[in-house]
Amino acid sequence: MAIEADFYELLEVERTADDATIKSSFRKLAMRWHPDRNPGDGDAETRFKAINEAYDCLKDPQKRAAYDRFGHEAFKSGGMGGGAGSGGGAGFSDLGDIFETIFGSAFGGGGGRQQARRGADLRYDLEIGLDEAFHGKSAEIEIEVAAACEPCGGSGAEPGTGTRRCNLCGGHGQVRAQQGFFMVERTCPTCHGRGEVIEKPCKACRGEGRVDTPQKLEVNIPPGVDNGTRIRLAGKGEAGPFGAPPGDLYLFIHIRRHKVFDRDGTSLITRVPIAFTTAALGGTLEIPGLDGEKIGIDIPAGIQSGKQLRKRGAGMPVLQGRGRGDLVVEIMVETPTKLTARQKELLRELQETETGEETPQSKGFFDRIKEVWDGLTE
Repeated sequence: MAIEADFYELLEVERTADDATIKSSFRKLAMRWHPDRNPGDGDAETRFKAINEAYDCLKDPQKRAAYDRFGHEAFKSGGMGGGAGSGGGAGFSDLGDIFETIFGSAFGGGGGRQQARRGADLRYDLEIGLDEAFHGKSAEIEIEVAAACEPCGGSGAEPGTGTRRCNLCGGHGQVRAQQGFFMVERTCPTCHGRGEVIEKPCKACRGEGRVDTPQKLEVNIPPGVDNGTRIRLAGKGEAGPFGAPPGDLYLFIHIRRHKVFDRDGTSLITRVPIAFTTAALGGTLEIPGLDGEKIGIDIPAGIQSGKQLRKRGAGMPVLQGRGRGDLVVEIMVETPTKLTARQKELLRELQETETGEETPQSKGFFDRIKEVWDGLTE
């Protein structure tokens, strides 16, 4: 039988078969045609070898893709169509060229040098106050960043000199090495993928094309920023090597704790202690807002500790939007700890007039206590 029989026919599977189907069929056929089970049968031995060759190809996704496109010619050094000079179509000098045609430069370089990579992005952490987050601000920051070298303009070459083609890779930026069946490409160790080498490195940057330089930047902080807000400054990161584009600078905002207000999104939260007489009779209180205006809060009579009062539109600005969040005031009723004799006398008079109806929560609680006690003593 012909060794170059179709691999799919040898394994008795369709060309669309998945890996599991191919593997299962191979195991059955290998067991059937194994020489130990067919002693003295030359055809069985030949078929067994052909089955192994077919499975070795089709179990590998790269080999299978090459075989599906070019058949057995994919694995011949002479190339497709009988090799160079045979007139049989496009020729390939080696297997790396075949894989390049199928998969692109990941397998065969074809002379494509690497593009200079973009500069690295940078991070800067900026702490501001809550009032600054409310109003927004302009801030000056100072960072040390790898900037393009001025003497060489970022090229890395001494002024008046240039570059030449890399002798090792011939200007391709890639070098090839045979590893068994595959032709493997790697970045050229001499030019690092550029395809060019600097004849005389710049003294200022030592051929890097960039130097660490302190820079001062003006940044605008918009109203409404919060902890973790990220502001992107395009092109303010590290300069790319050898004149490549720079990266970006990312500004991360951190808000200092305020003496009066906590924050939850666009809401401002504050806890306000009030006298128990104010809690009983009601009243008003004023809170200075972050905008400099006084905010009036009406306290209803009989308010309890933990009750939250909400003032619409008195919170933080909406970042890059319209309007403001709310101000939430949590009430804490404060019991007096120092009383004059007259104050104590007045409180005793009040206590003598209490019927229990004034404090419905207390009355309900003690009513439940009495029910439980009665149930235990019956």
